[in-house]
Amino acid sequence: MQLSARQRAYWRRTRLLTAALLAVWFAVTFVCAYYAETLNEFELFGFPLGFYVFAQGALIVYLAIIALYVFLMNRLDHAYGVAERR
Repeated sequence: MQLSARQRAYWRRTRLLTAALLAVWFAVTFVCAYYAETLNEFELFGFPLGFYVFAQGALIVYLAIIALYVFLMNRLDHAYGVAERR
C-alpha cells in the first residue's frame, strides 16, 4: 500500500513530535540524574535540589509532556483531516 504525500507528511510530523518529546523525557530522566549530586548542593524548600527535581519536578514535566502531546496531536489530526471528532 502506497502512502500519499499528505499521509507521509502527517507521519513525518508525528515522528518528529514524538522524537522531540522523547528527547525532553530523556533529558529530564537521565541528564538531570547525572547531575543530581551537583544539584544537591542547592536547597529548595529545605530539600536538596536534586531530590526535589526528581520527587516533584520530573513528575510535573512528565505530565506536561503528556498534555503537550495530546494537544499537539489533536491539532495535527485536525490539520490533516484525520481527527476522530470534527
